[in-house]
Amino acid sequence: MSDINIAIVGLGFGAEFIPIYQRLKGVNMYAICQRTQSKLDEVGDKYGIGKRYVSYDDLLADPDVHAVHINSPIPDHAEQSIKALKAGKHVACTVPMATSVEDCKKIVDLVKETGLKYMMMETVLYAREFLFMKELYDNGELGKIQFIKASHQQDMDGWPGYWPGLPPMYYATHCVGPALGLTRDEAEYVSCFGSGTIREEMHSCYGSPFAVQTTHIKFKNSDLSAQVYRSLFDVARQYRESIEVYGDKKSVEWPLVEHQPLVIHTAKLPEPEIPSEVETPDFAKYLPEEIQLFTKGGVYGGDTGEDHLSFTQGAGHGGSHPHLVHQFVKMLQSGEDSYPNAVESANITCTGILAHESALNGGELIRLPEWTHRG
Repeated sequence: MSDINIAIVGLGFGAEFIPIYQRLKGVNMYAICQRTQSKLDEVGDKYGIGKRYVSYDDLLADPDVHAVHINSPIPDHAEQSIKALKAGKHVACTVPMATSVEDCKKIVDLVKETGLKYMMMETVLYAREFLFMKELYDNGELGKIQFIKASHQQDMDGWPGYWPGLPPMYYATHCVGPALGLTRDEAEYVSCFGSGTIREEMHSCYGSPFAVQTTHIKFKNSDLSAQVYRSLFDVARQYRESIEVYGDKKSVEWPLVEHQPLVIHTAKLPEPEIPSEVETPDFAKYLPEEIQLFTKGGVYGGDTGEDHLSFTQGAGHGGSHPHLVHQFVKMLQSGEDSYPNAVESANITCTGILAHESALNGGELIRLPEWTHRG
């Protein structure tokens, strides 16, 4: 099989991925796309990439582009994913998949019609803390899972453009993804409440006043439910993406403060011995040798202080970037879907979108559409 030609769209956060693709065997870091010519040339020169596009449409017209990795602003995700699939390109897209149920469905339908691959690049699903919990779960060490809780709290004051006033649940994949992804379950229905109020000048941006949104998710064909909560503005809290899982043998809780150890609770021990701290191991062992080094830190900017804010504020995204690249490329090479595929991505994303709708209607129970469920 010939090398897969990858094009990266958006070179802020997106530039983090360039050296990973360049090192990974079986792919060619073929092209980059950025609206601003000076930024495009700066990154292209730094990494020796000759194919450069200011126009996304021109990029899609290039027959040598096999797949696009989209890292553009949230409002562009759906439109760019849909255009790429219609142009015959495989798609990896940063979160969320879209901000409307209708656009999620368009992507799912296009993947089904074309046979192309789509993967939502949710960082928490491949962060070392999540992979540690997933390994415990897969090995049976947690026992029967009884409950899952996840959160994503972040202070977005000062972020540009579309961020002010964004409903927290519109950007909920960092907590919904791991809540569903640990057991590979699907959301069947949701109920969400808003709490508190953001500054009045932000209410009109999306018609949303909520400072915090808390959602209960009922899992399909399961006795499990999960609770997820999110905040973006006017809440005093350090950045935290977390998942906590409670089993009948062991439970694992995310640290309250970044860079602290996880806590494992073990059943049937004397009360003082139930909790124990554990340093999360690195999971480079899951990766091809040539990209294992990228679990340890950022790859763009390095000691120049140029790292993208979403990376530095997110504590390096748990070493997830090389895992995401590996999973997407493996998907293209093998033809077998990696997690989350288009349907799974839609289930995760629509959980947040419909949760916001529920909050606007006083916690009304809303069911996920059938097309967001695996067959």
